Amino acid sequence: MEEHIIKEGKYRYIEMGEGTPMIILHGLMGGLSNFQGVSEYFPSQGYQVLIPELPIYDMPMLKTTVKNFAKFLEGFIEFKGLKDVILLGNSLGGHIGLLHTKMFPEMVKALVITGSSGLYESAMGDGYPKRGDYEFIKKKAQDVFYDPEVATKEIVDEVFATVNDRMKLVKTLAIAKSAIRHNMSKDLPHMNTPTCIIWGENDTVTPPNVAKEFHELLPDSDLFWIEKCGHAPMMEHPEDFNRILEAWLNKRNF
Repeated sequence: MEEHIIKEGKYRYIEMGEGTPMIILHGLMGGLSNFQGVSEYFPSQGYQVLIPELPIYDMPMLKTTVKNFAKFLEGFIEFKGLKDVILLGNSLGGHIGLLHTKMFPEMVKALVITGSSGLYESAMGDGYPKRGDYEFIKKKAQDVFYDPEVATKEIVDEVFATVNDRMKLVKTLAIAKSAIRHNMSKDLPHMNTPTCIIWGENDTVTPPNVAKEFHELLPDSDLFWIEKCGHAPMMEHPEDFNRILEAWLNKRNF
């Protein structure tokens, strides 16, 4: 999807289709291509799909926080002149979407979260990732999915390169800590934005009880499960994910 990236001002993003704006927020180790199934389907259904590249490794160290990513997202929405947006985020992207919705509720028409941080996540599993140990990184990448085959060599290579780049590793750990510190359990009951929660039944990073807690705490949410699915449903089961999301959007008239 790299060839579709638009560079405008300080933003790099993909834009497809016309209609209701749907902004996709990728996770910490997730590239824009993780949402290929969503971005290829929804433009034909009357949605303008935008995927901004989040400045995960470009912020100064002290500004590498979930809150600053939420502010970056608001800047992007204003830059594009959008309103009444639908935010769709996976993992850290879900957390950024949640916090942005709390900070700027008037901008967000609906929220979709999948494998989202914000309540709990086992960010690094057994602590500090082992740099230089390809097999260890491969196993960690495979653990994200129910089917380890989804962790292609390309995905493993990307994660391996990230943890072996010292600055990227330091920032990755800083963001993970920021996500853990920024627990939203007290905020969620006051957030009335309609929210669609789509979760993998076999998610080990943000286990199923996290989805249930999001559902209990958010006043206007619907929870959907995908079987034989880990932390990234839109990658493992793109057709099921799209079917659930489209039905929810239609039901809510979004």
